[in-house]
Amino acid sequence: MTTTLSTPATALPATAAHDLTGKRRIAFASYVDENYLPGFLVLLRSLALSNPSVCEDFVVLYDDLRPGSIAKIHALHPRIVLRRVNAEHYDSYKKGDQDNYLVRKAYFILDVFRIREYDTIITLDTDMVVLGDLGELLKLREGLAAVPQFFYGQHKLNSGLLVIQREYLSDEFCAKLDATGRSGDYELDKHDQGILNAVLNGDFVRLDARYNFVKRRLSGDLPVPEDTAILHFTGRHKPWQGGESGYTQAEDRWREFQMSDAEFHAAYLNSSGGLHHDLLVHYGTPHVRRTGNVEYARKVAAAHIAAGDYQDAVDILSSVRIPLDEAWPHEVLGHALMSVSRYEEAKAQLLLATAAPNRAATAYARLAQMAWVHGDNAEALTYATAGLAVDPTHRSSRLWAQRAASVPAQELGAPEDQLAHVAFYMDRQGNAGDKLLPETVRLGFGADTTSRRWHSVHAHRLFDKAALERVNARRGLVIGGGGLFIPDTMPNGNSAWQWNVPDEHLRAIDVPIMVYAVGFNAFDGQSYRAGRFRESLRLLVEKSAFFGLRNHGSIAKVRAMLPPHLQDKVRFQPCPTTVSRQLVPGWTDPSYREDTVLLNAAYDRAGLRFGHDYGHFLAEMAKAVRAIGAHTEVRCVAHSLDDEKIAFDLRREHGISLPVIPMYDFDNDEIRDLYAKTRLVIGMRGHAGMIPFGVGTPIVSLISHPKMAYFLADIERPEWGVSVHDKNLGAVLTERAIDILDHHAATVADVHERQQSLWKVTEANAADIRAILGA
Repeated sequence: MTTTLSTPATALPATAAHDLTGKRRIAFASYVDENYLPGFLVLLRSLALSNPSVCEDFVVLYDDLRPGSIAKIHALHPRIVLRRVNAEHYDSYKKGDQDNYLVRKAYFILDVFRIREYDTIITLDTDMVVLGDLGELLKLREGLAAVPQFFYGQHKLNSGLLVIQREYLSDEFCAKLDATGRSGDYELDKHDQGILNAVLNGDFVRLDARYNFVKRRLSGDLPVPEDTAILHFTGRHKPWQGGESGYTQAEDRWREFQMSDAEFHAAYLNSSGGLHHDLLVHYGTPHVRRTGNVEYARKVAAAHIAAGDYQDAVDILSSVRIPLDEAWPHEVLGHALMSVSRYEEAKAQLLLATAAPNRAATAYARLAQMAWVHGDNAEALTYATAGLAVDPTHRSSRLWAQRAASVPAQELGAPEDQLAHVAFYMDRQGNAGDKLLPETVRLGFGADTTSRRWHSVHAHRLFDKAALERVNARRGLVIGGGGLFIPDTMPNGNSAWQWNVPDEHLRAIDVPIMVYAVGFNAFDGQSYRAGRFRESLRLLVEKSAFFGLRNHGSIAKVRAMLPPHLQDKVRFQPCPTTVSRQLVPGWTDPSYREDTVLLNAAYDRAGLRFGHDYGHFLAEMAKAVRAIGAHTEVRCVAHSLDDEKIAFDLRREHGISLPVIPMYDFDNDEIRDLYAKTRLVIGMRGHAGMIPFGVGTPIVSLISHPKMAYFLADIERPEWGVSVHDKNLGAVLTERAIDILDHHAATVADVHERQQSLWKVTEANAADIRAILGA
């Protein structure tokens, strides 16, 4: 625990986000040829309609598909991955009929075991139709799973559906398949299935028969059981070839999905439950183009907004004629226009939406937001009050009313003595980490964090000419306090990141600009799609006298977006919260610590954080909480209201009750004090790691976002993190937490040593900044 921390490297190799977060990569796969293409197209439609919220990569193994056939496949799924099989590889296998082309092709699905890009692959035969929810298959984490053969007992599997985990997607397992195939030591008439059964010898995870319900079980025209998830048309006679007598009811279920594109698109858009963004956009866009349907256009636009594709939302809703009395489409279009900074057009759309009682409160809240963005608190309060008059419980209207009614503190200092400070200034009961950040950034420039020395510029307000004049009257401009390089918290079309600054006003700033400890905060699965962001970022780097990012992962991401001559301007500046012990005036380390462990979990963008693994995460956390709780009291610490969900879910699902600490109600000193006086913090939010670390408290990070891994890499302690997707999360977390608690003094000393390296970087940067400011 006394390893010396060297200065972190100036660049990190490009690392995929899922390699940092441990998020499982899942894919479906099928072997498809021209003869079975009609079955595969039905399979794709049935998968989408039966599981409308599921969209994973679909690997198509093929050897002879025509371009037109490939186009049909792409039209039915947005994430098709084509992979040509190595057909000759299987010619060396001994087969029951070496010259039958169908027998030869039966082995090609085994190429799936040669794929290395995924953690879980679910194979589906092309003579299957999906009738029910496959969620349980997506959650499987162990072994190779399949349904036992109907006619041969539990020892052998039916290979029509396989759920394959990474340990089988290996050269070692492929070698076993090849050895068995070439030896012929298997049931030759069972082809790929015979090889798998010979190699596995009964060692597979048994799935319920409803996941591979073979047609033969319905002989005599029996109805398909209601709970059937996948119906498999085994045998020679396929539904698209005319079918087989005695299976009418089964084949009718297959034909439910034999439909035109127009019928299929409409059926998907009318599906109940959550619709996956990729599928909704893929099917909805051509359907809107074909029909001009306003309701479908609204659904597609809303999906674009949820993914941060605001211009796409504007485009699709602008392509249809919205009747004056259709409030919801007007409100969604207003939201999209506001998000690309077309404010006057947005206002017109939102005013139209206020005419309908069911959309009025939301529309008024957005109008209040726009007025606030433009600095008109009086108008913002008027709109927010109107929203509350429609719906007194409307949370967004209430928040905007509170923000508009707040009176900014009177500035005490003279402009020429102040620094302007662009930051995300968090509201009361907002995220505790973001509440603490602006003050801590200011501490990096001196002990006085008040308006005597600082002029506040809220990042989310439009940086207009008046704001420009106020900034240019100051000594300099500091930008920092929040993960400002993220596209969707408060979107705008001027910069496409959190500071709502037009290029012309950024160019006109004539005082030194210092970007200080900003983070690149995109999640795994989230991206900046607009060229606008790159252009604004480039201009910001050009204009900055100091450009410091809070971790080397962010540095690598930002440098990749810049031309070579600007890349070296991007330097490392740790988040000041990580060195709070050095910055807070009069800081003293606590004389005692409470015998507690504080647990934080985050739920914003939960789909990006957890994928299909939330149930697994919760169950593993229950194991860890019980085990750690046997040593030390575990309490839930909530940075925001949503963070309390883990306490509710642990109690409801696992009977565990945790005290909840509402940190969102704390002031900055209380936040630091609480974290300084506990023995360990287990946190999922970035600042549930960095703040306790900064006050000298050991941490274990629950990694669901790349930035957590970035920070641990910078302090050379990756073992202080564990992925929320880790198969053995509960055991790993318990082991690391107990080890820290058992060696607490040594770990605290290690935290102090890690911090000292970050402080040296901060001090060196501070000297450069003083020179820039002439101080």
